[in-house]
Amino acid sequence: METDDVVRVLAALAQETRLEAFRLLVQAGPEGLPAGEIAEQLDVPAPTLSFHLKALAQGDLVHVQRDGRSLFYAPNFATLNEVLAFLTKNCCGG
Repeated sequence: METDDVVRVLAALAQETRLEAFRLLVQAGPEGLPAGEIAEQLDVPAPTLSFHLKALAQGDLVHVQRDGRSLFYAPNFATLNEVLAFLTKNCCGG
């Protein structure tokens, strides 16, 4: 992962609602949650949440899947792991 990719990902997380939504999705695991449930748990209006989830998707932090009329969001653990690896590269290497 390149520096500009990491900056893009971190920028997507650099907002309270997005960070809370992403943490909620990580807790939910790979199956994710429907947008309505995320909005309910975070007490955020649907249009506002949609804006924030779109930013997370653009940062490649979430996968989106349609199931009928519902959108399910799941964390992209591959991106998260790449960012963590980038941040900790050469950590404590001496």
